Amino acid sequence: MGAPVKMLAFDLGASSGRAMLGIYEKGRLSIEEIHRFPNEPVSLRGHHYWDILRLFHEIKLGLRKAFNGGHKDIVSIAIDTWGVDFGLLDKNGDLLGNPYHYRDSRTDGMMEKVFELIPPEDLYAQTGIQFMKLNTIFQLFAVKQFQEHILKETRAMLLVPDLLNYFLTGRMASEYTIASTTQLLDPVKRIWNWDLIDKLGLPNIFTDIIPPGTVLGPLLPEVVEELGGGEDISVVAVGSHDTASAVASVPASSKDFAYISSGTWSLMGVEIDQPIINLESASLSFTNEGGVANRIRFLKNIMGLWLVQECRRQWQREGEDLSFGQLAELAKEAKPFRAFVDPDHESFVAPGDMPARIQDFCRNTNQPVPETKGEIIRCITESLALKYRVTMESLEQILGRELSVLHIVGGGIQDELLCQFTADATGKRVLAGPVEATSIGNLMVQAMVAGQVGSLEEIRACVARSFPQKEYIPQNTEAFDGQYQRFKELLS
Repeated sequence: MGAPVKMLAFDLGASSGRAMLGIYEKGRLSIEEIHRFPNEPVSLRGHHYWDILRLFHEIKLGLRKAFNGGHKDIVSIAIDTWGVDFGLLDKNGDLLGNPYHYRDSRTDGMMEKVFELIPPEDLYAQTGIQFMKLNTIFQLFAVKQFQEHILKETRAMLLVPDLLNYFLTGRMASEYTIASTTQLLDPVKRIWNWDLIDKLGLPNIFTDIIPPGTVLGPLLPEVVEELGGGEDISVVAVGSHDTASAVASVPASSKDFAYISSGTWSLMGVEIDQPIINLESASLSFTNEGGVANRIRFLKNIMGLWLVQECRRQWQREGEDLSFGQLAELAKEAKPFRAFVDPDHESFVAPGDMPARIQDFCRNTNQPVPETKGEIIRCITESLALKYRVTMESLEQILGRELSVLHIVGGGIQDELLCQFTADATGKRVLAGPVEATSIGNLMVQAMVAGQVGSLEEIRACVARSFPQKEYIPQNTEAFDGQYQRFKELLS
């Protein structure tokens, strides 16, 4: 067997980021967290932004920590992030402002304005993407509406991972999986949809699309000088959308599986070879996003643990700092099935007082209002599990077949109550793990570039060998069955 191969993955989520060292040796991958840092939006004059320069600083700090920890022999690094958000660069390649946060209010009303130019059925037929006001297409249209002077100065738009790669290498390119989140891509030809772009009156600010697994180049000389090393490191474009990397790491042994990438968002779907774009997929709001190895991630975006995270933040603001584990224990003790919410209701999108919004939803739908922290968290957890059941049934309806197993990966698997409720609500065998799925998928694509594995199937076999999974068997299906129709009646 060859010598160990060291790689570094930077995984930036909507609330935190981390640098994960990966060592591939003898057919297995081991990981070690080198650096972790917060990623919180900055609010200024009524708008929400990402602090992109701070994130770039943290990436360099992660590299320096790796070097100082005896890992100057790293062969490559790669970045993955959330989707849809972007930075705009001028003719000199300079950033024209901090990227807006996808939860910013500037996209309010933009979907309706775009639909005046392109009917929604035509837009879905051309892109296969679920309508969400945070999509890049609506963000760019907001720039055109409110900041056209900036758009006139723009030479290039780069989505967040592509922007950070540009800061590291000087190369402008759009990695396929992250580009697929924009709702501006032709999902069949896998190129920018220029007809759509022209109809929206957007300028040509779009860079060449490259596949995951592309070597972008070495670190810029000034970055190497600042870090005191790294001249031999390659920067790789992996599945730069974090969900693409997470799905690549699903340790499935066959193609007959569904997945949930569970975190701030719950991305639930299947992996297919060609997009599914028809009246049924449109009416059920499914999306076709790019995956590693030329696959399509056919999925639905569900609000996910954002609701729990925002509740916890509100309670912290009020002076009570409970861990997620403590909140889960309170939820276990609360009375089941008192009230439900639709996790995707528009009132839950923006940051703010989430407990009050949960209570308002229940009050406005004539349900018992959850009062205690345990009741509120249990309401969210049961609602998510039932939303997964709705989505599973829709998936099976569209595919025309049953799915035998549900893999859950990502940080959300640490919520064991949610995992068990998901098995109970869906009636499916649930396999949970790995927890650091996104970083692992990122690292395994780097390993493929380094010649250590040859296919997506080999990546998944390696993940299964390297990391444990926990099995959840349905136990309380009758109770969830009895509440299912009541829950569906609440969906917006």
